[in-house]
Amino acid sequence: MEYLRRTADLFLSDMLDAFGAVLIEGPKWCGKTTTAEQQANSVLKLQDPDMRDEYLATAEAKPSFLLQGATPRLIDEWQDAPMLWDAVRTVVDNRQEPGQFILTGSNKVNRKMTHHSGTGRIAKMKMLPMSLWESMESSGRISIHELFNNPNYEFGGILSSMTVEDLLFTACRGGWPASLKARSSKAKLMIAQNYVNSVCSEDISRIDDKQRSEKLTRRILNAYARNISTLAKTSSLLKDVTAGETIECSRTTFDDYVSALEKLFVIQDIDAWCPAIRSKTAIRSTPKRCFCDPSIAVAALGLTPESMKTQLKTFGFIFEQMCIRDLQAYTIDMGSHISYYHDRYGLEADIVLHLADGRYALIECKLGSAEIERGAEHLLEIKRLISEKNTTEKQMPIRMPDLLIILTGGNTAYTRDDGVKIIPLAALRP
Repeated sequence: MEYLRRTADLFLSDMLDAFGAVLIEGPKWCGKTTTAEQQANSVLKLQDPDMRDEYLATAEAKPSFLLQGATPRLIDEWQDAPMLWDAVRTVVDNRQEPGQFILTGSNKVNRKMTHHSGTGRIAKMKMLPMSLWESMESSGRISIHELFNNPNYEFGGILSSMTVEDLLFTACRGGWPASLKARSSKAKLMIAQNYVNSVCSEDISRIDDKQRSEKLTRRILNAYARNISTLAKTSSLLKDVTAGETIECSRTTFDDYVSALEKLFVIQDIDAWCPAIRSKTAIRSTPKRCFCDPSIAVAALGLTPESMKTQLKTFGFIFEQMCIRDLQAYTIDMGSHISYYHDRYGLEADIVLHLADGRYALIECKLGSAEIERGAEHLLEIKRLISEKNTTEKQMPIRMPDLLIILTGGNTAYTRDDGVKIIPLAALRP
């Protein structure tokens, strides 16, 4: 199958021009190795079953031997031999040349297993499953970069080629590259379910060689999925995990499992944005519950594209997950991070997309057109509160939002008279 371009491609190239080594982190099966192989000139795959024992023995005795080869040299799943981290750092120091190594990892390693953080030598970048543009399903006619950089950017009337039914299927299938190779629709949907099965039965224990319960892992993923895109408290999730059947799970155990799932990049909660426009007690600060890909929630709940057609309220939460995933992919080179805003008065922005230079967009995710008016009211009210606060705050004014956006599952893009931009998710690209 022909390699499909990823938003990480150019960013990886730029990183290799600047740093001695680049670590690509992210969930397994999201395409890290394939992307790295496009720019690597030699490859070491530590999980090769024919060579694994030999590689690990060499890593213990003389790790520098494994680093010999044409550069950039790819070391795939480096965390299987953590001592390679310090070896890479040493070689980078000695050679004093950028672009020496690419490392990939599907779980975060305890840094106590290494002697150096890698700061200044090994840069990090994160990959996620494929966005709609990367899987060639978004029309890609509206650029998020242009939205930020060009105040005169015109996109009115641009159409999305995806229907709500298409989005339902894509959310259930997920952005896993392997799903695009599957031969039938049924087969495409099996990839995400197999991913969840693998996480529950193997990865949850293998990450740190600590035996964990497959059943409890499934219960925790199921609880997370039922509360996806919400601000559910840990106490509520814990109650959900233990309800309905005899299963024990203390707060300490729950936190341990969630931590392991975060290290596997399965769970990726987002933090609150707390500008000083309300009292501190008014703004919610609980993390928003999120997965790296919407298909994990679908698989954990046992849903299908057909069953989702009668559960569009649930799909609205899952659609938000797709928006978060795609926005992260499209702004990978802009130093972006994502938060949310929500206060006890019900005022919210589903996503606050922050760029490294301080610019940001307030974004609501609305599946249907009937919800657009309320979403726009929320965004405009937050903007008004910021402006009002700035009239009295002269020393540290809050930056006004650069963009107000509603991402929809609809078909047509346009800008409202009040400046709020209505954009189909399936028309967006970097």
